[in-house]
Amino acid sequence: MSYEMSSEVRQRRRRIAALDVIRGFALCGILLANVQPIASMGAPPVSGGPASPGELWLGLLVEQRFFPIFSLLFGVGFSLLLDSAAERTARPRLLLLRRLLALLAIGLAHHLLLWEGDILAIYAVVGLVVLLPSTWLPRWTVAVLAAALIATPPILGINGVPLVPGLFLLGSALTRYGVIERIERSVRVPAALGLVFAAGAVPVLWLQTETRISDATFSLWFSIGGLLIAGVYVCVLLLLLRTPLRPALEKVFAPLGRMALTNYLSATVLVLVATRLVGGVPHEWSIATVLVIAGVILLLQWVWSTLWLNRYLQGPIEWLWRWVTWARRPALRAQ
Repeated sequence: MSYEMSSEVRQRRRRIAALDVIRGFALCGILLANVQPIASMGAPPVSGGPASPGELWLGLLVEQRFFPIFSLLFGVGFSLLLDSAAERTARPRLLLLRRLLALLAIGLAHHLLLWEGDILAIYAVVGLVVLLPSTWLPRWTVAVLAAALIATPPILGINGVPLVPGLFLLGSALTRYGVIERIERSVRVPAALGLVFAAGAVPVLWLQTETRISDATFSLWFSIGGLLIAGVYVCVLLLLLRTPLRPALEKVFAPLGRMALTNYLSATVLVLVATRLVGGVPHEWSIATVLVIAGVILLLQWVWSTLWLNRYLQGPIEWLWRWVTWARRPALRAQ
């Protein structure tokens, strides 16, 4: 088997708390970025004037700053599950194939019934085309491909979805090299990386603010800035998890992260409901309105996720997804 098996696979099976915290944090940012696009679904495009200070900060710190984290974590989770499946079944890749096909079905339903901006179907297709075949490759090849696929879109002046394959492979490579196993053991590495990312982000964000959206170089700075800021966020969280703030971070973000799929899908419904209640033209909402809508939705999801996970092992959609993945009904109620 070309996929390297770690001697610590059994240790990996315990849930890595840092991943849940980071995933929950990324979910918050994704919702904040998606409130207006979801609410504006079907509305004619609006030609915008000069950006307000709030919109400027949203563009610098939120827009396309969180999906790289989510994409990276998808690659991590894929490889962790493959490790686990390899010890429990003779055909682990068939299990992952079912998982990706199930995600494709969920994503298509979400896209067709609720929101055309769904990312899940894209994740499933990229997983089938890039991530699953990569499991037959040596880990060094996966790492090289990840670097190439992440670097290419910014060079070509492209951002957004084209970065997903490289981020998937980066998450897989980090797992296969054992980095994820040690993610909570080091302070120096995230501190050093965080400083490097921050030092790179400052001039890039300045260039983004000085470049008009219509200019050819805007996508370059926007894309690079998104990757750097995402890196800063992850490193800061990893450092904070080594401080007395860890219990608070786990309490706030881990429930959202453990039910990320359920919360991602339910957020669309809640935003559409909020759109009816708030009224007006979503593109003309103030940043304060967007923050309030996102904050209320996240509070509702946090309360629900916390109460649900006190009684059950997984979120409802996560449970169904696991059922299809393993082709047998998993336990749901906590002992």
